[in-house]
Amino acid sequence: MSKSAVVLLSGGLDSATVLAMALAESYDCYCLSFSYGQKHSTELDFADRLAVSMGVKEHRTAQIDIGAFGGSALTDGSIDVPDADPLSDEIPVTYVPARNTVFLSYGLAWAEVLGARSIFIGVNAVDYSGYPDCRPEYIHAYESMANLATKAGVEGRQHMQIHTPLIDLTKGQIIEKGLSLGVDYGITVTCYDPGEQSEACGQCDACLLRVKGFAENGMSDPAAYRSE
Repeated sequence: MSKSAVVLLSGGLDSATVLAMALAESYDCYCLSFSYGQKHSTELDFADRLAVSMGVKEHRTAQIDIGAFGGSALTDGSIDVPDADPLSDEIPVTYVPARNTVFLSYGLAWAEVLGARSIFIGVNAVDYSGYPDCRPEYIHAYESMANLATKAGVEGRQHMQIHTPLIDLTKGQIIEKGLSLGVDYGITVTCYDPGEQSEACGQCDACLLRVKGFAENGMSDPAAYRSE
């Protein structure tokens, strides 16, 4: 019997790995990406490529505009993406207010229509930048809310589960898992500030964590970098 899942697919390393894990568990994967007002749409091109190459059931890109409110270096043209600062314990300016809450809510709506009981998201609480919406307690709270929020849930026809298979893994462990499942990381992008040819900056938090993860697996990152 087939089972369906909505997979939030950003075009990045983590979401590509999560998609591979869901496919390996025999889910029919309905992938959802977001044009949310981000300054760089490179990730959406990579999400398209991943969806095609990995053979998902359906892939949609929702048009929303979290960027209308600003407040993040990823959406506000007046705020530059900073270089990584490993000594800082503050939530970085690359945090996008309420992003995962909005994304999961769109995923919840599509899952209810599909009759799917699973949503996969690539949040991580180990090698991450301190984002509040990547913590296990946030995911547990959202899952509880989700099961109170839908007609299907109230009628007892659907119990939604938010799957976070990467939440306790290091970046190196995530990459190791993805490689074992055949993920082509050459068609993923993680950088917060990619160039015109999709090349990564090599200086932001996301880039440094990614490079470190590949090094832990004894290999170089297949992505292109501006410094190369």
